[in-house]
Amino acid sequence: MYLVKILTMVNLFSITPNWDEIIRQRRQIRDQLMDYWLTNSLFSFNWWLLFTTTVIFFIIWLIVLDKTRIIEIASFGLLIGTTGFILDLIGISLVLWSYPDSVVPVIPPIIVIHHVHLPIIYMIIYQFFNNWKSYLTAISITSFIFSFVFEPLTQWLGIYEIYNWKYIYSFPIYIFIGWIFRWTILKVKQIENRR
Repeated sequence: MYLVKILTMVNLFSITPNWDEIIRQRRQIRDQLMDYWLTNSLFSFNWWLLFTTTVIFFIIWLIVLDKTRIIEIASFGLLIGTTGFILDLIGISLVLWSYPDSVVPVIPPIIVIHHVHLPIIYMIIYQFFNNWKSYLTAISITSFIFSFVFEPLTQWLGIYEIYNWKYIYSFPIYIFIGWIFRWTILKVKQIENRR
């Protein structure tokens, strides 16, 4: 009985949160994010910029897409988008960066950026640059533009905030994901064509 009382007292004074406390804090953050979105993001310049560029990118992609290679190109884009999404979740979770503005409150803004903008640009490069030399040149130029033009621009606009990250870190990552997924898709096509 005495041991139970001591353990109860220790638990009361413990600074380690329990799962219920974590859920309570998540709900509080969810509510704060919704309030922030309604009062600061919705219909702001950044909201319109994200919304408009998403629609424009999607329309451009539908126009230029090689309809004879839809599954191949879309598979490449899904790999790029999913990887970008996972890397962004890791970065946000580790508080390396964040995105204050989003188009839809329940969907993180990284969905728009990494499931529309980034994959569409990569899919267009994948479609039009067929040999490795031209592809890697295009991906390197695009990675440079993403890292040293778009990231600073979106930071300046307040769409993207950096806490413990540098633009130079993004540069090789953009190149690597473009390289590894082109290589993956080409290997899968080789296996498929052997049948």
